[in-house]
Amino acid sequence: MDADPISRSLRSAECGKDLRVCRHCRFYLPGARGDCSEPNAEPPQEKDRGNFCDWFSLNGRFRGETAGEKGAQKKADSAKSAFDSLFSN
Repeated sequence: MDADPISRSLRSAECGKDLRVCRHCRFYLPGARGDCSEPNAEPPQEKDRGNFCDWFSLNGRFRGETAGEKGAQKKADSAKSAFDSLFSN
């Protein structure tokens, strides 16, 4: 379940389009039955319009980088630097 659920009525500030749509869901899979990889979902016909799907979960690529992700990246970069320094003189 998403930490910050997206309501059906939420729209993009830039273009005014619906945000809670199949194409933004982590289960969206073109070519699958109903273009959805969640076997229990009943995918709506219109994939670009807001819907009431109980299985909707925002695909991570549509979220901005969070503070936790930035911290994890910084930690990974630090570990890589430490590893690289082992082999340099």
